[in-house]
Amino acid sequence: MSEINISRVSEFVLLGLSSSKELQPFFFVIFLLLYTGILLGNILIILTVTSDSRLHTPMYFLLANLSFTDICVASFATPKMISDFLVEHKTISFEACLAQMFFLHLFGSGEMVLLLSMAYDRYVAICKPLHYMTIMNRRVCVILVLNSWCVGLIHTTIQMSFAVNLPFCGPNQVDSFFCDLPLVTKLACRDTYFVSLLIIANSGFLSMISFLLLVISYTVILNTVRKHSSASMAKAHSTLTAHITVVTLYLGPCIFIYVWPLNSYSVNKVLAVFYTIFTPILNPVIYTLRNKEVIAAMLKLKSRYLKSGQVSAAIRNIHILETR
Repeated sequence: MSEINISRVSEFVLLGLSSSKELQPFFFVIFLLLYTGILLGNILIILTVTSDSRLHTPMYFLLANLSFTDICVASFATPKMISDFLVEHKTISFEACLAQMFFLHLFGSGEMVLLLSMAYDRYVAICKPLHYMTIMNRRVCVILVLNSWCVGLIHTTIQMSFAVNLPFCGPNQVDSFFCDLPLVTKLACRDTYFVSLLIIANSGFLSMISFLLLVISYTVILNTVRKHSSASMAKAHSTLTAHITVVTLYLGPCIFIYVWPLNSYSVNKVLAVFYTIFTPILNPVIYTLRNKEVIAAMLKLKSRYLKSGQVSAAIRNIHILETR
């Protein structure tokens, strides 16, 4: 045991997306722009929802929390990946590697539960419209958000308990741009078949259960929408399309990685990029371009800031004239 402790690795080497040195500057620019877009897009949604009283409804409350979670999902590994494009040796400390795995499953599983909450919100709004504000009151909305974080914390604690005490004393190269449990556990100095099976089963179970519940709920909702032909139902159908698109884009890669694990690491890298970077930047686009209320609120927010900027400029000009 003492020999294992002495030889325990202190850092891991991340192989990144590509070993080509020529592609590193290109990747740096692309992913820096994407990450900036993620931050600006999701922060804009949060500011829009919080600043406009017309958007103080359960659906937009959950949407703002989804945007916050998207920022978290994109931030646990993307800044490290971007900085690694500028260095030759992409290393990460043992503790930072554990932190990445912890936050990956905390934010990832939390977002799955939050998507379920958004599906429940749409179910109540469309299938029980007369009781919507009674059922989806502020207390229930807060409980749904807290529940997503609690489930995420429980899930990631279970996942980390499988790997935190594994001995790492040999190879330390992780074939990805961040630390993920299935990849890191394979580097342990003992047989990890059973541990890897538990890790995949745990994440796979959560992904599949979330996906099945979402499919069932949206099937019920779509059947309800189909029976009506009013303008409100057309609006509901548009909102549902946005929700289903987000669910497919997020859960699809997770299911492929954990439920149907592939031997091709290059495919897994593409899927990992998709749900950690592309989905968080697509969510603001999907929810804003298809939602006239959000667009109107953003335009109102823009005019408010422009007006305040003009007032500030006028005050500064008056102050300058007075000092002269």
